[in-house]
Amino acid sequence: MPPVLDVVGLGPAGPDLLTEGTRSLIAAASTCVLRTFRHPAAEALRGSLLRSATSFDHRYAAAESMEEVYGGIVDDLVVLATAAADSASSASSAPVVYAVPGSPVVAEHTVELLLADDRVDVRLHPAMSFLDLTWVRLGIDPVERGVQLVDGHRFTTAAAGLPGPLLVAQCDHRFVLSDIKLAVDPMPTEPVVVLHHLGLPDEQVLTVPWEDLDRAVDADHLTSVLVPELGAPVGGEVVALSLLVERLRDLDPWKNEQTHDSLKRYLLEEAHEVFDAIDAYDPETGEGADELCGELGDLLYQVVFHATIGAEAGWFTLGDVAASIRSKLEHRHPHLGEDVAATDVPEIAALETEWERAKRVELGRSSAFDGIPASLPALARALKVARKAEALGLVDDSATGPDDESSSLVAAADALIAAPADPALVGELLGLVVESCRRSGVDPEDALRQRTLRAEARYRHREAP
Repeated sequence: MPPVLDVVGLGPAGPDLLTEGTRSLIAAASTCVLRTFRHPAAEALRGSLLRSATSFDHRYAAAESMEEVYGGIVDDLVVLATAAADSASSASSAPVVYAVPGSPVVAEHTVELLLADDRVDVRLHPAMSFLDLTWVRLGIDPVERGVQLVDGHRFTTAAAGLPGPLLVAQCDHRFVLSDIKLAVDPMPTEPVVVLHHLGLPDEQVLTVPWEDLDRAVDADHLTSVLVPELGAPVGGEVVALSLLVERLRDLDPWKNEQTHDSLKRYLLEEAHEVFDAIDAYDPETGEGADELCGELGDLLYQVVFHATIGAEAGWFTLGDVAASIRSKLEHRHPHLGEDVAATDVPEIAALETEWERAKRVELGRSSAFDGIPASLPALARALKVARKAEALGLVDDSATGPDDESSSLVAAADALIAAPADPALVGELLGLVVESCRRSGVDPEDALRQRTLRAEARYRHREAP
C-alpha cells in the first residue's frame, strides 16, 4: 500500500482565511513542507504554526524550467512520505503534510502530478482559493455569468476561441499583462478589472481600459484579471478553421482520402498563387489586399489540413506546429533580448553564422547544406546555397570585384551566343548570374519571372487580334 500524503491549502491571503482543519493537520504533522513561503499566510505563520516547516523554494532557484521544479517537488514528497511510513509505529503516525497556496484543487499543477502518481496515496483537504475572494469582491455569480478560468502564462492558447468573460490567473508579472494585452487585436472596448492582493491590507480592485492593463498595478503572484468580453476571441478564427477542416474530413469522402503526399501539389500551387497575389498587391494604396488575404487563407488551409492529418495519426496538432516554429525562432535567435542595431552589419552577420551552426547542431546534420530542399527550382536552390555559404563565412567577396564579375558575365554570354550550346558553359553563366544576385540582394527566380512576364506582355501585344 502506498504511503499517505495530506495536502492542504493556505488560503488566498492572510492567516485569518486559513481553515481550522488545515491548522490542525499542520500542528499534528510529523513533517510539513510548503511549496513556497512566498505567500502572505506562510510568511505570517512562519514563526508560530509553521515554525518547523520547510519549503521547496530552493527548487525554483536551481531548476531550468517549471516542469523540472514540479517534477522535483513530487519526487521529494514521495521520498518524504515513504520514509515517514517506513518509520511509523504499528498503531498510528503523524501525517506528512504538503501545504500549497490557495486551494489544492485550483491551479495547482504539483497536486495534479501527485494525484496521477501511484507511488503515493494523496488525501486532499478543502481550503479557500483566490476564486472565493474574487467572486465576493466582484459581486458576481461565476456560474450564471459563465466565467471561464485561464492561465495568464498560456493566455494566447488557453483563451483561443473564448469570447469571455474570462478570469485570467497567474498574472505574476507586468510582462504577462503586456502579453495578454498584445494578444488581442482589436483591443476590446469594454474595460477590464484588475484584482490585486485580495484579502490583504493593500488590496486593489481596479477597472481600467484595456490599453492600460499592464500599467494598472505592480503585478505579482497575487494578481488576476477579469475580462468581461473579448471583441474578437483570441485565435478564434484559426480555431474555427481547424474545427471546420476536422468536420470536412468526416463528411467529404475526397478530403477524407487525402494524405500528406497527395496534398503536396496543392501546397505548391497555393504557394505560387500567393506569389502572384503579392506581385499584384500595392501596399501604398491597398489595391489587391483582398486577393492577397484570400490567397494567404488558401495557403493557411493547406497548413491546417496537414496538421489535421497529423493529429488524426496522433503525431502532432496545429498547436504543435505553432509551438514548434516559435520554439525554433527563440532558440535560434538568442539575441532577441539584446540591443543589436539593424545597421550593425558585422554583428548581424556573426549572429547569422551562429544561427546556422545552432540549426545544424539542433537538427543533427553533418552539414548546414543538408537542409536545402532538393526539389527547389534550380535557380532558387543555387541562391539558397550561395546565401548559406555567405552566412557561414565561406564566401570571399573580395576575390572578384563587381567589375571583374560583369566582365565575366559579358564574356560568358558572348561565348554562349557564338558557340554551339554547351551545358557546362550555360551552367557557369547561370552560376555567375546567381552570384551577382546574391551580392546585390536580387532574387534570381523572381527576376527571371518578372522578365518572363514582361516578355509575355510584349508577345501578347504582338499577337494578331
